[in-house]
Amino acid sequence: MLTLKQSRRLQSLIIGALAWAIAAVIFFPIFWMVLTSLKTEIDAFATPPQFIFTPTLENYLHINERSDYFAFAWNSVLISFSATLLGMLLAVPAAYSMAFFETRHTKRTLLWMLSTKMLPPVGVLVPVYLLAKQFGLLDSRLVLIIIYTLINLPILVWMVYTYFKDIPAEVLEAARLDGASTGQEIVRVLLPIARGGLASTMLLSLILCWNEAFWSLNLTSSAAAPLTALVASYSSPEGLFWAKLSAVSTLACAPILIFGWISQKQLVRGLSFGAVK
Repeated sequence: MLTLKQSRRLQSLIIGALAWAIAAVIFFPIFWMVLTSLKTEIDAFATPPQFIFTPTLENYLHINERSDYFAFAWNSVLISFSATLLGMLLAVPAAYSMAFFETRHTKRTLLWMLSTKMLPPVGVLVPVYLLAKQFGLLDSRLVLIIIYTLINLPILVWMVYTYFKDIPAEVLEAARLDGASTGQEIVRVLLPIARGGLASTMLLSLILCWNEAFWSLNLTSSAAAPLTALVASYSSPEGLFWAKLSAVSTLACAPILIFGWISQKQLVRGLSFGAVK
């Protein structure tokens, strides 16, 4: 018979082992991508796959010679951060009004906003493309910033609304009694309390913008093309060059992975967000 202490320790070990196993399964594609990027094309196509090989950086050198990686990376950074900031500027007031001035139509409005995510992007490609062409926005960062903001706005509003609903209304009522205006309520009271949730929302938006490929491939060509367009350019009619494709994919994923790793504390705080009355 196991004692209570031994039983809890065994349970903790099992849960820990299961967590590590799930993490290994999730991380394996990234590990395999990085591993393949260090192989030659011959080694990358070898069957069965080779785990012992001579590493090489020739794929990264080829990418540097063929493409201006930093230009694509700068476009991704500028577009993703701009779309995220613009989305938050729109989502925070919308979520504030829905969370603290709720009406009988609030839930329906939120569901309607979320339902727009079910629309296939290809269904609105032609009108969006024609509008962008009409206003001279094709192959510009501005058109991607606008599109990314709009497609992610329903998720941002939903998440910020959820965080705001966890904040007691009495906190804002106390601020009003002290003479705070609506803007002061949001900036000086609401945002500091919900900063953990807002940080996780911004991180999610940043990841979604960074990974978006459909609109970048259809609305840009060279000047405003982000890293997703660079990755797609390594898929040619002659076939897939796995080693080079893995190298460019590694370079495209690395910045957002590093940023996510640095921001993981804020992400955890946001996921476990709750106000203390």
